[in-house]
Amino acid sequence: MKRIMGIDYGDARTGVAVSDLRCTIVGSTTVIPSRNREKAIADIVRLCKENEVGQLVVGLPRNMDGTEGSRAQLCREFAAELEAAAGLPVQMWDERRTTVEAHNILSQHNYHGQKRKNTVDAVAASLILEGYLAFLGR
Repeated sequence: MKRIMGIDYGDARTGVAVSDLRCTIVGSTTVIPSRNREKAIADIVRLCKENEVGQLVVGLPRNMDGTEGSRAQLCREFAAELEAAAGLPVQMWDERRTTVEAHNILSQHNYHGQKRKNTVDAVAASLILEGYLAFLGR
């Protein structure tokens, strides 16, 4: 069985969450600090191999009315490049409000300042992956 990886793509940091082997819960998270898309993709491909990942889920930032803006287009381009580099199927997943929820979760656990800045993307990736895993479990 292969794991599923959730990705919250960002300009400066990309959050990554990897499922457990049964693909029922989030098993681990990390943040890839990179302003270079090619380097971020190379790091994700390496993590895919290390974690025996079989599928990728990339967050798609839609507007609250469901439309897609320029940020969504960047994420779609990133996902296409990642799919080609990793040779794995990529599913886009609506990530509306995941960053807001991630900030709320971190506030509840006293993560503030730099500590929060370094963690919020991994938490957002976890929320993307949790949503997708819940969808698969239905």
